[in-house]
Formats: sequence, structure tokens, C-alpha cells
Amino acid sequence: MKRVRAVRGATTVQKDERQEILLATKEMFSKIIEENRIKPDDLVSAIFTVTPDLTAAFPAEAVRLLGYTKLPLLDTMEMQAPGALPKCIRVLIHYYTKSSLEEIHHVYLHEAKKLRPDWAK
Repeated sequence: MKRVRAVRGATTVQKDERQEILLATKEMFSKIIEENRIKPDDLVSAIFTVTPDLTAAFPAEAVRLLGYTKLPLLDTMEMQAPGALPKCIRVLIHYYTKSSLEEIHHVYLHEAKKLRPDWAK
């Protein structure tokens, strides 16, 4: 039986530039979809956060450019906390799956690997 699960991901960029944010988001989102074998029709929604130092583009735009034009997407600002990783894009994707929690592959790329070394490859 399929149920709604969530998968996390995060990545970083070097500069607050539109193309860099879009490319990094596409890379992260595509990797999550691939590693978890998520079919487009199984997607429910995706929530993106960016650190306050990223303002050049909305990560959701990158996903729409990948062709996910009907998927509900939301962008928001990450809270500022002492020691937070700068220039970071995070995502929480909800989707239908038969996978158990242990079978979900969370994706942490670039400097974001520091956030969850237990989940980063």
C-alpha cells in the first residue's frame, strides 16, 4: 500500500546568482527523484527554503523548468541561527511510495553534506 512519505535534500551555491541557484536546485531535485525512483504522478508537493543570503532566484522556478508545472511548490526563507550554513537551499518533498522510512534516500550535496553526514553519501 502506498502512503505519503517525505524526503529531504539540501545543497549549496558559491554565489547568489540566478543561474547558480537554478542549476543547484535542478541537480538536487533530480537526484532525489532518481535515487528514490519517484514517478511524477506520485509527487504531492515540495517546500524549499533558502538562507537569507540567497535572493537572486526562487528554487521552485528551477523545478518548473524541469517540467513539473502542476506540482504545488513553495519557497520560503530559512530562519537565521548562529552557525547556520550559508548559501544553502533545502527541500522537503512529499510523495506517495511503498518505501519504508529506512528505504528513503535523502540527498545532501556540496557543503550541505555537513548538515547531515549520516544521510550524505
